[in-house]
Amino acid sequence: MKQKKISFFFAFVLLTSSAFTQSVNEDITASRQNAITRTVDAVSAAVVGINVIEVREYRDPFANFFGNDPFFNQFFGNRNYKQEVKGLGSGFIISPDGYVITNDHVAGNAKQITVTLTNGKKYQAAIIGTDLVTDVCLLKLTPEKGESFPFVKLGNSDDVLIGEWVIALGNPFGLFDNIDKPIVTVGVVSAKGMNLNVENNRSYRGLIQTDAVINSGNSGGPLVNSLGEVIGINTLIYTGGVSQAYIGYGFAIPINRVKPIIEELQRKGKVERNFWTGMDVRPVDSQIARYFSLKQAQGVIVSDIQKNSPADRAGILIADIIVEINGERIINNDNLISILQESRAGDTWKIKIYRDKKIVTIELQLEKQI
Repeated sequence: MKQKKISFFFAFVLLTSSAFTQSVNEDITASRQNAITRTVDAVSAAVVGINVIEVREYRDPFANFFGNDPFFNQFFGNRNYKQEVKGLGSGFIISPDGYVITNDHVAGNAKQITVTLTNGKKYQAAIIGTDLVTDVCLLKLTPEKGESFPFVKLGNSDDVLIGEWVIALGNPFGLFDNIDKPIVTVGVVSAKGMNLNVENNRSYRGLIQTDAVINSGNSGGPLVNSLGEVIGINTLIYTGGVSQAYIGYGFAIPINRVKPIIEELQRKGKVERNFWTGMDVRPVDSQIARYFSLKQAQGVIVSDIQKNSPADRAGILIADIIVEINGERIINNDNLISILQESRAGDTWKIKIYRDKKIVTIELQLEKQI
């Protein structure tokens, strides 16, 4: 009888201990869940890996020198050639019927695009439209009958707070292909409204800077806030000219700048920028600054106005110095070129002009060039 009581006691202890352990484990699991883990869980299924094949043409640097001279061709032949090049990047699905956003530099010139979902399924994607200037590309997956894709919610990048937590998801170094899951890095918004120099005819303005790790292959993936909303497209890293690896600075295109581009690509397949202003400008140098009593050699000076042009009708005059357009300071030609590249017919510029030692504000509507 005594032995039965002891056995019952140990059984009770074991059951109590097991229930206690399970309760502790559940508490620990619950405590490990936070805004970041919940966001990753909610967003990951809509993040995709992108593999592309594009054809690049390589030209002999001496071809222009020799021309088509048959004398030299008999020795060297035609050394221009085309080659298929493989590339990779990231993207994210924005609708249940399979629209995907990525960068133009990831897929804009591809002849074949393979998109991999987190469930391992692969799809051949079609390019709906792409825009080199803003580095935005819109792809489309073809769903199977009755199939619906997971998709992300697009947030409001104008509300981004410096210092808030952000999450970068994507396909760095092609690791997505090994696990069919996006790689996750976490950081904060370091700065916003960052403008970078125009490169390869691309305009990078108003960028979100983050210290979330972004590496090769992350391009085109989403930068997400702690609410699970996409606030930008991971696009660039700053390497300091040392390597192609991340050293602490990553940049994302704000999603509010992407939304109108995507809408236009869906409607037209391209972004139309056929407009004119009717004015010529040149940078303000030290001599011009001294002549007009400017403290700094910044801005651009209007050197010519075409009669009956948009600039003429807006009231802009020769020798006006443009110092700001739509809230952005004009330091030199690069700033103006960036704004020009992102503008379209019908847009209105709110221009601040230095004239007669005063600042004058003028609105200029960009008109379609016929």
